[in-house]
Amino acid sequence: MFARVEQGETIEVTRHGKVIAVLLPGSGTLGRYADLVAKGVIRLKATTTSDLDRVPQYAVPADISALDVLLAERAEGSSSSTPPRSSP
Repeated sequence: MFARVEQGETIEVTRHGKVIAVLLPGSGTLGRYADLVAKGVIRLKATTTSDLDRVPQYAVPADISALDVLLAERAEGSSSSTPPRSSP
């Protein structure tokens, strides 16, 4: 569980269906929100492995850089010049 938090995941700990704690990464992107979460000002959505089916996946040929595909996607949006997304 701690390894998942170290990788940036936020984990809600529950007892009898009620959230009793939230484990947050100590630094990095989410770390800056830790004080706000601790004070109850904001609540972060827990991300779990069940969310992986919503992450875009791309079929990237071996002779093309995955970074180039990502940058092209960001610059141009979804276009026919980027490799098609693969099914999960």
